[in-house]
Amino acid sequence: MPDPIDCRSGLAALPAVLLDRLRQADEVLVLTGAGVSAESGIATFREALTGLWARFDPAQLATAKAFIEDPVRVWSWYEGRRAQVLAAQPNPAHRALAQWGDRHGRLHLVTQNVDDLHERAGSRAVIHLHGSLHAPRCFECARSLTAPALPEAAEQLVAPPRCPACGGLARPGVVWFGESLPEEALASAWALAERCDLCLVVGTSGLVQPAASLPGVARQQGATVVRIDPQPAADFSDDWQLLGAAGVILPALLERL
Repeated sequence: MPDPIDCRSGLAALPAVLLDRLRQADEVLVLTGAGVSAESGIATFREALTGLWARFDPAQLATAKAFIEDPVRVWSWYEGRRAQVLAAQPNPAHRALAQWGDRHGRLHLVTQNVDDLHERAGSRAVIHLHGSLHAPRCFECARSLTAPALPEAAEQLVAPPRCPACGGLARPGVVWFGESLPEEALASAWALAERCDLCLVVGTSGLVQPAASLPGVARQQGATVVRIDPQPAADFSDDWQLLGAAGVILPALLERL
């Protein structure tokens, strides 16, 4: 298996066989993680525990139990995260993937991120494995709800709105600890992993299950797996590792395809 390739100063070291695999791919699956959003300035899950929230553990804010005990606190923290996302802009990695999707026609984007930066960059039919900050639903009846206007102050405590159908409280549309991933999203991602011939893993540690299993599923079916991340993976089971920022590597790859 090839050694990781340092791409921080350019793609001159990319072997021709890898470029050929990228150019010839028929079905492309792209799995993105927090590292892609971080390049737009989005704090990771634990980094978001600052200011008013610094004394809380994520488990105190990202569970159904926490919401039942203090819905105002939990809702307000997630609204603060949504405000941060809406203030951010898609970065070159988001835009390159959207352009690649337009050009290729069979590039399928699966993300572990709960923001909408892929969509704002122009990607369509994005599969959100961990839900979305922009798609709240009723805690009681699961009805999809419209996200309300954001509070004026970033750390302002605000009560969640009520469901117009049953009167239940709105909850963030994300997957909390102890919850299963959305069945339809996971099934779609799994099916894509089973039929793709190229799998790009971008900005994710590959430790969070079940999303972490998708590259392995693709590889078992004969797909080429390419990981793009500033840090080498501890468990190097991929075909190729490209070390560097996604916002640098993906646009450069797109130019060479």
